Amino acid sequence: MASSSDTVATVFDADNHYWETSDAFTRYRSPRFADRGVLVKEVDGRVRYVIRDELHPWIPGPGDVNPRPRPGALRDYFAGTSDSIDAALMAEDPKEHPEWFNRDARIKVMDEQGVEAVWMFPSQGVCMEGPMQPDVEAILDIFRAFNHWIDDEWGFAHQDRIFAAPYLTLSDLDSALHELEWVLDRGARVVALRPGPVFTPEGWKSPADPAFDPFWARVEEARLVVATHPGFDDGYRDVENALAQSWGYESRRRQGPVSSLNFYEPFVDAVMHDRLIHDFMVAVVAHGLFDRHPGLRLASIENGAGWVPDALAALRRFHRSSRRALKSDPVEQFRQHVWVAPAVSDAVPALLEHMPVERVLFGSDWPHAEGLADPKQYLEHLVMLSSDEQRKIMRDNARALTFP
Repeated sequence: MASSSDTVATVFDADNHYWETSDAFTRYRSPRFADRGVLVKEVDGRVRYVIRDELHPWIPGPGDVNPRPRPGALRDYFAGTSDSIDAALMAEDPKEHPEWFNRDARIKVMDEQGVEAVWMFPSQGVCMEGPMQPDVEAILDIFRAFNHWIDDEWGFAHQDRIFAAPYLTLSDLDSALHELEWVLDRGARVVALRPGPVFTPEGWKSPADPAFDPFWARVEEARLVVATHPGFDDGYRDVENALAQSWGYESRRRQGPVSSLNFYEPFVDAVMHDRLIHDFMVAVVAHGLFDRHPGLRLASIENGAGWVPDALAALRRFHRSSRRALKSDPVEQFRQHVWVAPAVSDAVPALLEHMPVERVLFGSDWPHAEGLADPKQYLEHLVMLSSDEQRKIMRDNARALTFP
């Protein structure tokens, strides 16, 4: 057994974040889309995000002009050491935290934290694709602009320490391939993709539909990691509404085109919570993605790990009823091709009953309120593991993925 951070001198954090500035989605947007997609407007004295004439139902506004949470604040609140959730979520002046917005300031903080490298994801960008549907043209333009902003501010492989993940969408294959080549030319090692079905002008499709094989073939060739990070209203609004109606709830707690039922109805949130990542991972395996592209590597980030046993059980059922559908055991395909970052509240030994330790990643969610105040605090959850297992989870597995 190992019980101190001395076991791992430095860590590789697979779930770090920045806060978006006010021009993150607009700096490079095409003038053709000035009134579509994500708009930044002052509403009632605050700078807010507006999508399809509605305030974003979840995000208060850009991170540089609205108070932000103190890192780890919600853990303190639920532990009973902080009295007010509102105070916890609006505690910090962003002007006092250049490390949330500037890569050189972030490197200094990483040095202080003992973090050698990070995968860095959007805080707000992951919550924009769903609410913009079905305006595919605006979605493509917004994320093209957003990826240019990420490249400007963070870089896709800054000093081989900050690996900011560009955000890709499969809603248009040609655009996805063009954007993929653009980020590869700029050194991307990991890309973010929304977990869930793909919205296209022709209707919903599985991300493992053979129509998308040119994209996956290029990802495989480039040895990229595809990280699925949750967001908001991500493709299951019809499922959400049907479930709510079946159990006697209104189909939408708020009116308008942007669904927010999960956010406002605890019962629906409870039964829908892990459904999207569970179904996404079952679908990509069952629909033959790894059969056709055996070099692919997918990472589930900030989805927790509670869904994994049920997903493996679903794959076993699929295999029993469709033995000729895949070239090999789908459970073993999952264990070969999928890496999982448990939530800070998940029991890692329980996950290791279902997955090899080489497929488990450490993610702190820093600097978010629901994450850790100090990334290395995660070692407290691993004291029952061996030193070798701790090193793999805290550093070596992410290293191996990033530098294949």
